[in-house]
Amino acid sequence: MIDDVLAPDAPRRANAAPAGEGGAVDPAVVDGIAVARLYGEPLFTLPTDLYIPPDALEVFLEAFEGPLDLLLYLIRRQNFNILDIPLASVTRQYLAYVEQIRASNLELASDYLLMAAMLIEIKSRMLLPPKRSDDGREPEDPRAELVRRLIDYEQMKLAALRLDALPMIGRDFLRAQVTIEQAVAPRLPEVNADDLRVAWADILKRATLNRHHLITREQLSVREHMSFVLKSLQGRRFALFEDLFEVQRGAQVMVVTFIAMLELARERLIEVTQAEAFAPIYVRLAYSPA
Repeated sequence: MIDDVLAPDAPRRANAAPAGEGGAVDPAVVDGIAVARLYGEPLFTLPTDLYIPPDALEVFLEAFEGPLDLLLYLIRRQNFNILDIPLASVTRQYLAYVEQIRASNLELASDYLLMAAMLIEIKSRMLLPPKRSDDGREPEDPRAELVRRLIDYEQMKLAALRLDALPMIGRDFLRAQVTIEQAVAPRLPEVNADDLRVAWADILKRATLNRHHLITREQLSVREHMSFVLKSLQGRRFALFEDLFEVQRGAQVMVVTFIAMLELARERLIEVTQAEAFAPIYVRLAYSPA
């Protein structure tokens, strides 16, 4: 510290104010002579070997996050229309700021120099006569891409400011924590209406899985269906195979009907014919010569 730099008999003792009665120093006299106080003790002269960096006394009035931030600041400060930027005036002010930071921090000025080169390029393109595209459309404004980047940056910056304005735990407020001793008797959890509704729906779902089915036996006769097939073929030259089945009566009746047709074909009472391969199947009564 500064006290360690000073010699044992520093000039502060030589320039000390006269003591009063009993050797005590008057505080008012000390405060009027001392240039500073260090750890509560008066300091009468500044140390000659104390180094203060030049950057320690610099004051930054405006802090910019990057080239787009500086460019947006120059446009908004002078109320320029962001869709019609006067590049000559803005570029001049931008380069003046870049010259200031380049003199002190060349590494920081590199990004700003890149934006300055872009501004100069856009201004040069605006001075040249525009060239029409191959399809005859009007050429795009050279400032269009810069305007899009500035609008996107401004929107993100405003969104960041809105997020920063929200209260944050640990910065704007602290979360209160209260310790409550547990009671000796255990406290059972409360049951609300939603819990009862879910439990009732689960019971109904399980109830639907337990059902009773009454199975009855239907008496089906093959002979009876053989007679039915023969009656269906009476007076008909041919009948389609699928027309002889009663689909609406179920699979059991269809199985018995099919067995009846097989029995009739075995006894040569009906004929099952087909005109060609994969053609529809027909059934007719067996031909018996007179």
